[in-house]
Parts: sequence; structure tokens; C-alpha cells
Amino acid sequence: MTAVSEHQAGIRDDELVRALAAPDDSEIAQLDAWWRANNYLTIGQIYLGANPLLREPLAAEHIKPRLLGHWGTSPGLSLIYAHVSRLIKRTGQQSIYLAGPGHGGPALVAAGYLEGTYSEVYPEVSQDEAGVLRLFRQFSSPGGIPSHVSVTTPGSIHEGGELGYVLVHAFGSVMDNPDLLTIAVVGDGEAETGPLEGSWKGVSFINPARDGAVLPVLHLNDAKIAGPTVLGRKDPAEVRSLLQGHGYEVLEVTGSDLPGMHHRFAAALAEAWGKIREIQRSAREGDWDGTRPRWPLIILRSPKGWTGPETVDGIKVTGTWRSHQVPLSGVRDNPEHLAVLDTWLRSYRPEELFDADGRPTELVRGLTPEGDLRMSASPHANGGLLTRDLDMPDFRDYGVEVVRPAAQHAESTRKLGELMRDIYSRNPETFRLFCPDETNSNRLGAIFDVSDRGFMERVTDEDVKLSRNGRVMEVLSEHNCHGWLEGYTLTGRHGMFATYEAFAMVSASQTVQHGKWLQEAKHLPWRAKVPSLNVLLTSTAWRNDHNGFSHQGPGLIQVVLTQRGDVARVYLPPDANTLLSVADHCFRSRSYINLIVIDKQPQLQFLTMDEAEEHCARGAGIWEWAGTDDDSRDPDIVLACAGDVVTMETVAAAQILKERLPGMKVRVVNVVDLMTLVRPKDHPHGMSETMFTELFTDTVDVVFSFHGYPGAIHQLVHGRPDADRFRVRGFIEQGTTTTPFDMTVRNKASRYHLVMDAINNSKRLPRGAAELKAWCEQQLAKHEAYVVEHLEDMPEVRDWTLGDWAQQG
Repeated sequence: MTAVSEHQAGIRDDELVRALAAPDDSEIAQLDAWWRANNYLTIGQIYLGANPLLREPLAAEHIKPRLLGHWGTSPGLSLIYAHVSRLIKRTGQQSIYLAGPGHGGPALVAAGYLEGTYSEVYPEVSQDEAGVLRLFRQFSSPGGIPSHVSVTTPGSIHEGGELGYVLVHAFGSVMDNPDLLTIAVVGDGEAETGPLEGSWKGVSFINPARDGAVLPVLHLNDAKIAGPTVLGRKDPAEVRSLLQGHGYEVLEVTGSDLPGMHHRFAAALAEAWGKIREIQRSAREGDWDGTRPRWPLIILRSPKGWTGPETVDGIKVTGTWRSHQVPLSGVRDNPEHLAVLDTWLRSYRPEELFDADGRPTELVRGLTPEGDLRMSASPHANGGLLTRDLDMPDFRDYGVEVVRPAAQHAESTRKLGELMRDIYSRNPETFRLFCPDETNSNRLGAIFDVSDRGFMERVTDEDVKLSRNGRVMEVLSEHNCHGWLEGYTLTGRHGMFATYEAFAMVSASQTVQHGKWLQEAKHLPWRAKVPSLNVLLTSTAWRNDHNGFSHQGPGLIQVVLTQRGDVARVYLPPDANTLLSVADHCFRSRSYINLIVIDKQPQLQFLTMDEAEEHCARGAGIWEWAGTDDDSRDPDIVLACAGDVVTMETVAAAQILKERLPGMKVRVVNVVDLMTLVRPKDHPHGMSETMFTELFTDTVDVVFSFHGYPGAIHQLVHGRPDADRFRVRGFIEQGTTTTPFDMTVRNKASRYHLVMDAINNSKRLPRGAAELKAWCEQQLAKHEAYVVEHLEDMPEVRDWTLGDWAQQG
């Protein structure tokens, strides 16, 4: 059960609920004082650059030169925060607060300040008048903090700048986290986004016996930046039906009267908490039939810009979209607006809220929970503090035995599934896979030996590996899977998001936003490192020949490459043993985005486990067995590759040259860690200039066969010696439903194209080069005719292994 505070020990939940539902006059005074103080600090952050506590008459020179920020949603966010703080103080409930309306940043910054956490992590923002001024001046200012509830905000795991993710982060945060209650405030503008519309279903995956709880608060104030919101204008009965249909028990609080709103919200919050406690008690004490609970949800209807100026220049502001951002503009130059601002600020009676030194008064501080129970100080919102290393099996035990390279096939991701199966067994509360209904499809199904899919809806006799006790998270939504994993890792647990390569672009924006979070967190010493976001892309562009063009797109590689080098990692293991080595490294890492790309289909295996481990440690290396290179002089051409299918084509091309043009010296270089190509000053994984020269020389042309878009390699090798000598073949948006080899042909990345590129770019051509080039063109023509007639690839391609060319020539 959820812990309760010591002074409440022995008091039953029903007694606590009754007490919480009926705050007395002193509690109402405390709630209202904290709320007024938070509103005051919110407005001060938007407007004031001096005179922070109005110790003197407000003047134009006290106003910031640039008025930035968002007021409209903030009073509602502050009201919810105040009441949840009271709940925590009375019950000891561990909670974190996620603000979907991220523009309400000043309200959450103010809350952390009133709780004292802000001054603890930023001592320069002290609990006095000078600290209040510092708080105001830094907001949305150069050298200061963003206007969103961002990574700089203590207590936050959720930025809220790109709307739509508050619920997915909230549900991820409570999985395997039984003592946590996550408050997820959904703005009615955010509620219009696709990701948020698709995330209400999270209740269908939360097991009350093992997981914590999410309490959504849908904050309807009927307005976004320039007009009404859909849910705000709908008939309340329709909104209620919508949410009930998702499985929630809806509680509603409406109005603007005070103290009436305090009484009504306190009663609704108490009822919601009591229902959550009863659901969890029933599930954890064995008094539960397994039926999905109907979790509570609160709808809060309050005016946009509540407690702000009712009208400005005769035009209604409060309760309309006009209060969304800065309701009073031109304050420095408009004496009437300055007077309105002065009246507005003084309406909160700051002299009652801050003492002579500028410190919050006892009336305000009395609402604040103690220590880690403060939502701004919760270790769940600084998940690295709670992170424990995974108990990892030895990845070498799962390897494929490779007698000779490129001679046998295996489904590489199936070996990864076996490794993950045992990670599940060893870490039953700190590791999960998140996958859009594709675990078996992606050959990771070994994990079902130890865990079912988690599902809280009805289960039938025809279902396989599906139960309420499962911990494999499958839902046909990349947004949910990605967001659940983010919430899971940011609160200190480990996992992986696996999906078809092309559809990783559905959630690519989430990947970008998470990368930005990690980047900024690295600059905050109080933010502890969290487990990395591990993304596995399989069912890749080169092997989605059966699904066709819609399933063919390696774009997420390009997206991750744009992230800063201190968080971005891209791995292209060519076979099972390199995949296992890479995965072990990624699961152990902290605060990175690790993108791993490898196909699920049977593929040639190249390296022994020892070779794979050494190769992955270096990130790139020469495959001497694949080429004809020696140490006598530089090669005539370097054939480089990164990615499984293109590696096979490169090795095949080198074999053709070895057999049919033995006078050409060919070096084969494989890259498994894509970021090693970058200069060391641009990425910590970048290989040294010496190593780069050892692999690629400084002068020899390089034919680089790449899994993704060719431009990525040009981007990565920028600044390397004579970078123009790199000729890149990759995916060029040529695809359809066709054969596997035809995909490489259509994108001009087949072994025959690579051979011709080698001939065209070598500075020294031995006798026979023209004939070989003509033969390659004949092979491409033969292929074109063969696939149309036989509906499959030519046997010499389909069945190729290293060493076959001597027999097939």
C-alpha cells in the first residue's frame, strides 16, 4: 500500500478521506494564501524586473523591457498544486506533478520556490527579497530559464513545450512504481492533439497490484491561444461520456467563486484519492477479481486567466483567449495599463504572503510537505537518484558460433530477445519492453517465456501470452510506447522501445524532445543521470520488400544525428554478435538516446563473439578477410559500410573484385558506431585523426554503402581529410513491393553498383576493369528480367555466401 505519514499512522483511509473532503477555516486560509502567493510570483515573473514585493509604488522602470510568458492556464495549475500539497501533507502520499500545459511554467517555478526546493538547487535564488527579484528577472530572459515547465524546473519530468505527452509520461512513471501517485494536468488545448487523444487508454495497462496510479485532471478553461477549445465548448455530458468510455470515473469541479472552489476541489480530490486507495488495497490484499478498475479523473472548469484583470481597455480578458499569454501589454508606455497591473498584483495582498525580509510567511509555508514529499523535491522526478544498475547476464552466452564469416544465416534480433528474456527474469521490477504489437514480429518473442503482455481489459481463451500480470507493453501506438518508456526511464527504470523502422518517424518528435531534455539536464549538476532511452529499429527499409514503399524509410537515423553529441548515439550492428555487444553497452548506459538499427530477417553472420566485442569497442575496423588489402601500400579503393544489408552487399562486391579483378587492392571497412566518423571535437565517440587515416587513408577514394540517406555520411565526415573523396550509396527513396535484392538495385546500392563505383573511382585500374564493369551491367539487366519472370531474386544472389563466386563464375 501507499505509505502514510507518521502522524497519520493508524488512521483509516475512510477517515482521512472525510477529513480531506472538509477543510476547516484554517486550512482554507492556508490553501488560499499559498495559491495567492503562487499567483503573485507567477505574475511577477512575467512582468517585474525590479520592486519585486511592491515595497514602493509601481513605476514604469520596474517593468521588464520584454513581456514574455503565459498567464491564462497558471491559476488553475496553482490551485491543483496547492490542494495536492495539502493531500500529501495529510497523508504522506508520494506524488509528482506533470503539467501538460507547459506554458504554465512560471506557476510551477513559483511552486518550487515556495516549497524551498528551488533555493536548495539554485542557492542564488534565495528565500528573501533579493531571491524573489532574481526569480523574476531570470524568467524567460537571456541567461535565465525557459518559459516552459522545463528540465530546469525542480520536480518536473515533463517539458510540456510540445503538447500531447503528459499522460503517456504519467503512465510510464507509475509502472512498477506502486507507491507513486502522478498528477497529470491535461490542458484543453493539449487535449486536441493526436498523442493526447490516443493516450487516455493508459488505464487499460495499469495493474493496481504492482503499479502506482495516475490521476488525470482535465483543466477546461475553454480557450487556447486565439480561440475556443473543442472540449471546452462541448456539452459537459458529451465530455463526461467520452472519458467514461475510456474507463474513467469522472468527478467534476466548476466555478470561480471563493472559497467555494477550494471546498469543491478539496472534496473531489479527497474522493479521487480514496477511490485510488481502495482500488490498490483490493488488488494488493487479494480482494480483487481482476476486472479493470474504473480509475478516477477530475474535470476542473475554471476561467482562463482566473483572478486576472476582468477587462482591459473595455475588452473582456479573463475567461477568454486574450488572457492566454500576457493580458496587459505596453505597460511601460501606458500609464493606465501600469495602474491595472498595480491593482492586479496588490489584489493578492503580498504583505500577508511575504515577511519583512521577503520570505514566505508561516501561513504560506504551512501548506508545504516535508523533505522529499514536496513534489518539487520528489526523487521520482529526479529518477537518477533512484536508478539501480540492471542485473545483466553475460551477453556472450547468447552469441552465434561463427566458423567462417558470411557463411551462415541467423535471425540476429532473436538472440537479442533471448538476452532480454533473462534481463526480464533478473530485473522483475526495473525493466520493460515497449513495442507496438510487434514483439514476435521483430523476433523478440523469447521474452514471452517469462512474461505475458500486460493488459487490463477482457482476456479470452483465444488470447496468447496476455494477462493483467504481464510486463511486456504492447499497444498499437508509437506515441504511447515511446512516451511510456520516457516516463519509465525518467523515474529511474530501464527499458527499450522497439518498432518497425519506418514508423519510428511517427514518434520522432518525441525522440527529439527527449534528446533536448537530456541535453539540458547534463548542464544541471543536481539532475542525476537516468537510464538511457534505447530505441531498436527493425523490419527495416531494405527488408520491407513485402510491405512496400510505405514501410521503407530510415529517417530516424537522420533525426538522431541532429542531436548534440553528448546525448546522440547511433549503432548499426551487422550481425547477431555485434548486436548483443551493442545492446549490453546500451542497457548499461546513462542519459543517452541509443538508436540501434538491424533487421529481423535471417542474415549472414560475420564476426565471432570475440571479434564482435573488439569491433564494437573500436566502433569501426578493417575486415581484412573481406578485402585484398595488405600493408605494402595504400589500397586502390576503400569499400566502407554501415548497416546489415549494405554490409552484405559490400562484402559481396569485394568478393567479386577479388575473384574477377585480382589486380585491384580493396580494403573493406565496417562501421558499427556511426558517430565514430565524426571528428573528436564534434562528438565524444569520434575516432582520432590517426585512426581515421588508418581506416580510410587520407587520399584514397571511399565507396561508402550506408543503411540510411547518403547525405548523413557526408554530414558525418565533414572536416575529415579530403571529404569529397567519399562516394555514398544509400536509401534514395526508391521502393515498392519487390524482392529483397531489388531494393538494393532500385537504390543503386547493390553489389554490382558498388563494384562499378569502385572501378569508376579507383585511381589505378588493372587490366580487366572494363570487362568487369560491362559484366555488372549485364548482371543488373539479367536481374531485372529474372525478378519479373520468376518473382524472386536470382539464385546467385539469393543464396550467396562468401566464397561462392569461384563456383558461380
